[in-house]
Amino acid sequence: MAPPPEIAIPSTSVSGEGTSKPFTLYNITLRLPLRSFVVQKRYSDFSALHATLTKEIGAPPPEPLPGKTWLKSTVKSAQLTQDRQTGLERYLKAIAESPDRRWRDTSAWRAFLNLPNISTTNSAVSASGRIGNAAAGAADPGTWLDIHRELKQCLHDSRQSLAKRDTAVDAGNHGAAAEAGAAAKRALVKGGTLISTLSDGLRKMQEASRLGEGELRRRRDLLSSVRMERDGLDKLANTMPTPSGGSARHGLTQGQSSTSERASLMKGGKSSGRVLGAPLPETDKTRELDNNGVLLLQKEEMQAQDDQIDALTAIIRRQKEMGIKIHDEVERQTEMLTMLDEDADRVKGKLNVANNRIRKF
Repeated sequence: MAPPPEIAIPSTSVSGEGTSKPFTLYNITLRLPLRSFVVQKRYSDFSALHATLTKEIGAPPPEPLPGKTWLKSTVKSAQLTQDRQTGLERYLKAIAESPDRRWRDTSAWRAFLNLPNISTTNSAVSASGRIGNAAAGAADPGTWLDIHRELKQCLHDSRQSLAKRDTAVDAGNHGAAAEAGAAAKRALVKGGTLISTLSDGLRKMQEASRLGEGELRRRRDLLSSVRMERDGLDKLANTMPTPSGGSARHGLTQGQSSTSERASLMKGGKSSGRVLGAPLPETDKTRELDNNGVLLLQKEEMQAQDDQIDALTAIIRRQKEMGIKIHDEVERQTEMLTMLDEDADRVKGKLNVANNRIRKF
């Protein structure tokens, strides 16, 4: 039995801005073992789901649905939006994690979250619904990053399938090679759709001024990078694989990619070296951050550097104090040696006088 999906509502967005009746959309993120996707629902959808579940099961779900307010609107009240967002997330998690499976085994629950059904037809419908909802939610900065992560997973799956295809070709298993090649192309087709979705979402965010210019530039770089990676993998998927050693015996044909190009693509398309004037590469710390997150990270790094400098300053100060004490001790030792030298000179003078007197006797 497949584990229940991880459900969260990390963000919201407003639909119909500028119209007479704007409303709030709740971006529901679902993480399954092999993929993740986003579904957008408004409060009326939750209300309809609650009524359907209660009617079909004969009992309400384990967590009550947050009540509807008549005097306030979530579009104008950030606090109300946050409270309802938290309550709706708690409502969905209670159904998904409840030991009683009655509510989540209904078709209404699966249709609400666009989860695949048993039949192939319903699975196809769910997949198209996910794409449509992802396209609608890509204009939200948080949802955009979730879709980007899903795109990276598609490219990763494609690389794995291509590696399996090459291994199967080397082993002479043409059936497995064809199956792996088809899986790689399916992942690349989905990746192309997600790239178009991300591009449209980025354009909408720019038109709505939802992100700063620096963050928009960063996301354009991310999109350009994955687009180049996807195109390279698509080219590799369309080449005719040959067994190992075939290229060495017969040379590279028109439909084959070079060994270095293939190795670069199979490693994820990461180029080596540094290009002057190019944007700095993303790191694991900054890849999923927006402008405020990058600024906060920079402040934390600067604070950590300041703390290190303070610690180094304390060490240098102690070294200085030790040096001063050593200098004072050397000065005292020098004075004592000078006094000893003077005493030795006096004793020597007295000995000379005594020797002269002895000679006279």
